[in-house]
Amino acid sequence: MANTRFAGLLDVFAAAAVAGDGKRFAALFTEDGCYHDVFYGTFHGRAAIADMIENRFHRDAENFRWDMHDPMRGGDIGYARYVFSYDSKLAGSEGRRVLFEGVSIFRLAGDEIRDYREVANAGPGLVALGFAPERVAKFLAREARELAARPEARGHVR
Repeated sequence: MANTRFAGLLDVFAAAAVAGDGKRFAALFTEDGCYHDVFYGTFHGRAAIADMIENRFHRDAENFRWDMHDPMRGGDIGYARYVFSYDSKLAGSEGRRVLFEGVSIFRLAGDEIRDYREVANAGPGLVALGFAPERVAKFLAREARELAARPEARGHVR
């Protein structure tokens, strides 16, 4: 898939997520594809990925915008910077506009996504949501555990 085709995949990916079209979003993944979300965790398979979009993303937020920038693909891996925003529907944070930036990492099988994960600067979003320091600490502790458990962290963790 040339970078132009990869950019097209990103356009469909972002548009389906923003629209809450879980079926269309999940169809971009292999049957056993995996989506690792910074907030909601890991989802395996198309049905779980579609459910995440429809019953988590769109349950907790609205008025999404997801812009992908500088897409690059080499072999079976693709990257893109992103800016992502929404209006919160979370209790205590209703109506707050939340903004994140990050990098999307796509492991691909042909033209389908086998594995998606992101590295996100979640701090500004957590502040925008008005999360208490204890809740932010809990979020960051989970992120630290998940990073330490990944294969690429071997040799870094004692």
